[in-house]
Amino acid sequence: MKKVISVVGARPNFMKIAPIHRAFKKYSDSIQHLICHTGQHYDEKMSKVFFEDLGLPKPDFYLGVGSGSHAEQTANVMMKFEKVLLDEKPDMILVVGDVNSTIACSLTAAKLHIKVVHVEAGLRSGDRRMPEEVNRVLTDSISDFLFVTEKSGIENLKHEGVSDDKVFFTGNVMIDSLAYFLPKASESQIHDQFDLEKGKYVLVTLHRPSNVDSKEQLIKLIKLLNTMAEKRKVLFPIHPRTKNNLGNFGLLETMNKNLILTEPIGYLDFLALTSNAELILTDSGGIQEESTYLGIQCITLRTSTERPITVEVGTNQLLGTDLEKAEKAALDVLNGNLKKGTIPELWDGKAAERITEILNEKLHA
Repeated sequence: MKKVISVVGARPNFMKIAPIHRAFKKYSDSIQHLICHTGQHYDEKMSKVFFEDLGLPKPDFYLGVGSGSHAEQTANVMMKFEKVLLDEKPDMILVVGDVNSTIACSLTAAKLHIKVVHVEAGLRSGDRRMPEEVNRVLTDSISDFLFVTEKSGIENLKHEGVSDDKVFFTGNVMIDSLAYFLPKASESQIHDQFDLEKGKYVLVTLHRPSNVDSKEQLIKLIKLLNTMAEKRKVLFPIHPRTKNNLGNFGLLETMNKNLILTEPIGYLDFLALTSNAELILTDSGGIQEESTYLGIQCITLRTSTERPITVEVGTNQLLGTDLEKAEKAALDVLNGNLKKGTIPELWDGKAAERITEILNEKLHA
């Protein structure tokens, strides 16, 4: 019996591990698949609810690291994960995405000569100021098997000197979860809860420091959202840090009544909101992908994206942090000028099946 430990740390990881966990069940007679939750996201709404929504089992290991600086969080994960590895002696660990838990667990395993699998490898924004970019590059450099979601990932890894025999183009596990849970999400009552008309509201998810940590940028952001709120209801599930900043800068009382702030929302309800929005304003990576798959108009308020396929063939517009430009583009969408898009290659809901089939071969080679 071979043993694989998959790592989840932050909100997007849950959606990526769920289909992999389901796909490993096919090999349950020869592969033991365990889940380690580092506790990097420790808010109940961002963690416990995800296990319930996604049908994931209770994690086999919970490290409970919580928040802290990048150095503190990474170091805490490494120290606690090392104990798990020394006790369990897995044949392989599997990490997803680009959060601190991803690099921390990869580095710990690599130094113990345990094989590292990186799902969602090769994505690059070219912006090393983003901690996620540093995590991606470093994780890929020490991984033994790299599973890529889009063609740009193959080119990036080739350019960085990663051997071709380590790299596999398998599609996008985030889309596996979306396709699997879409029917269940359609039963959500979230639209009634906020009195939203399907196809006639704007959904907002913004959390990156470049958008929400500066008073000057937040003032412009609220102005943009207030302009949207004059035309449509705007729903903004808000990150705790962003809400604190709005309060500290005295901006909460400047909001249009059609701009609705909510607590973070569980996966199924959020998927229902995403799939029925008229427009999404975001700085999240995963939402760029989900909106492209669903054919929903998306404006990304970032200067770069590690998911260029969503702009090249999808419905995503990458508009930087110039909010006047974003306002013009958003009003264009609300006036019916839509960006046409298609679904990228291999985004068919079967990425996890391809990944586990390859890993089964490698484990028993």
